[in-house]
Amino acid sequence: MKKQTGLVHVYYGDGKGKTTAAFGLAFRCAGRGKRVVIAQFLKSGDSGEVTAAERFPEITLVHGGEVRKFTFQMNDAEKAQTARDCTAHFQKAAALAREEDVRILVLDEVIDACPAFLPMEELTGFLDTKPEGLEVVVTGHYLPQELADRADYISHVAKEKHPYDQGIMARPDIEF
Repeated sequence: MKKQTGLVHVYYGDGKGKTTAAFGLAFRCAGRGKRVVIAQFLKSGDSGEVTAAERFPEITLVHGGEVRKFTFQMNDAEKAQTARDCTAHFQKAAALAREEDVRILVLDEVIDACPAFLPMEELTGFLDTKPEGLEVVVTGHYLPQELADRADYISHVAKEKHPYDQGIMARPDIEF
C-alpha cells in the first residue's frame, strides 16, 4: 500500500498564488487542530498571510533575516549575510519539524533560495530524512530536477496576465 501521509508538495512558476496556496493548506491543517511550521525565505515577513497565521496557536512562524531588496540589487556582503540567514532559518524550521508533533512544514520561496543562499543538498537531505508523517510544502519560481524527483504533488502556477506587466506594483491586502 502506498503511503498516505508525509507527502511533498511543490508549487512553482511565475504566476500569482503559490504562497497563498501554501498558507491555505497550512490554515486548513491548523483548523483541524494540527501543528504547522511556516518559514519564509527571501521575503520581508510583513504580509497579510503572516499576520493571519499569527492568529493560529497551532502555527509556528520561523522568522529569519528579513530581506528588504531583490537579490539582484544586493552587494556581495549582503548576499553573504543572506546566505547565512537562509541556512540558519532553514535549519531552525527543519529542527522544529523534527522535534515537535508537526503535521505540515511550509518552506515558502525556499526553491528561490537554492542554491545561491541555501545549498540544495540541505533541502534534499532534509526531504530524504524527514519524519514519516510530515507533509512538506515548498514554493518558488522554478522546479529543479532534485525536487521534482522527490515531489508527490507538483503544481505549476503560470502567469498569463499580471498587473505588474502594466506597471502596477504589489498591493497590500491583495498581493501581500
